Amino acid sequence: MAIATATQAQEEKHVQWKGQESSELTPPVTPPCTTDDELAFADLPPCTTDDELAFADLPPFPSDIPTAPLLRISLSKLLAGSQEEEERLWKACCDLGFFYLDLRDDKDGGKGDERLLEDAASLFEVAKEVFDLPVAEKVKYDFKEKGSYYGYKGYGDGVIDKEGTKDRNEFYNTSKDDILNQTDPLPAPQLLHPHRPLFSSFIHHSHAIVTLILSILNTRLGLPASTLQSKHRLCAVSGDQVRFVKAPAQPADDRQTALGEHTDFGSVTVLFNRLGGLQVRVPGSGAWTFVRPLRGHAVVNLGDAVAKFTAGLLRSNIHRVVSPPGQQAALARYSLVYFARPEDDVVLKRLRGSRLVDEKVAGAGGEAAGEEEEVSSKEWILRRALGRRGVG
Repeated sequence: MAIATATQAQEEKHVQWKGQESSELTPPVTPPCTTDDELAFADLPPCTTDDELAFADLPPFPSDIPTAPLLRISLSKLLAGSQEEEERLWKACCDLGFFYLDLRDDKDGGKGDERLLEDAASLFEVAKEVFDLPVAEKVKYDFKEKGSYYGYKGYGDGVIDKEGTKDRNEFYNTSKDDILNQTDPLPAPQLLHPHRPLFSSFIHHSHAIVTLILSILNTRLGLPASTLQSKHRLCAVSGDQVRFVKAPAQPADDRQTALGEHTDFGSVTVLFNRLGGLQVRVPGSGAWTFVRPLRGHAVVNLGDAVAKFTAGLLRSNIHRVVSPPGQQAALARYSLVYFARPEDDVVLKRLRGSRLVDEKVAGAGGEAAGEEEEVSSKEWILRRALGRRGVG
């Protein structure tokens, strides 16, 4: 397994990678992130793609559409301890909050996580089976009236703006704690039962990536060892989940936003999709730009919890989902997501012990932290998740 064979040097540098605890090295001197909106994207070139990164069995993403300036970060280089790659990860997390993570093994023998790519491909097929079930069967697993955001959300059962406009997608959310037998199992469609080992593998591999990212950010922030990782333990009860999403093709004369503008309310999101439709709002310009799907890559972004922990030093960026561009608009759009969130009892407030975070607050005249609300991760997630469904 590629992740399990990370070099000893990397294991000593980052903690909790595949469950192995070790000590962190002394944090390197890290310059503050660029905060001037005019400068934030000065050296982030648009992603260029080639046939190697396209999905050959799908209509092409239009070549004439401007795309978001996401950096491409190599997992294999992060695992090898590349300081240059870690610096690029840090910059992406500060400036845009979104980046591509190349999961493929590299040509020089470096290992990514091909197993995660295989699991994702298999789960896309499972998602299609779930959404093909009769509506009467799927709604049995809508648990919003029980105060749960797990299970099924039907097409149009959420709102995308304050006017109450209905969304245009379906969700099916599977709890990490259910799959790992850390809580009582939730009712689920029969067809999902044989796939629990697949879910477990996908969760373990996705969470290992989350832990690596948090470890690198923890070091760059100069926080005490394992501060961020200790709030996101795989074995602890949390709101972590796997989400299937289906956005059916919309009529050519009535193409609306499928999922309204929002920020993610967890810590780290690992997204797999094959069709366009995801758009991010570029800080400074406010322009909406498409994120081009790349084969062999995940799209990773940070959420509100990490922004709260760092007084906004790390960015939780606004994004939305619209109809895919060009010929892709004729197809249903499927997505697969792993949402990593802080453990249920973690209080979402600024972390102490980081010089960079303290300087961020001081530079804002102490306003960056503001009057911090004492809210637990569980309460925050329930508010955000169920609020869009008209509950509470």
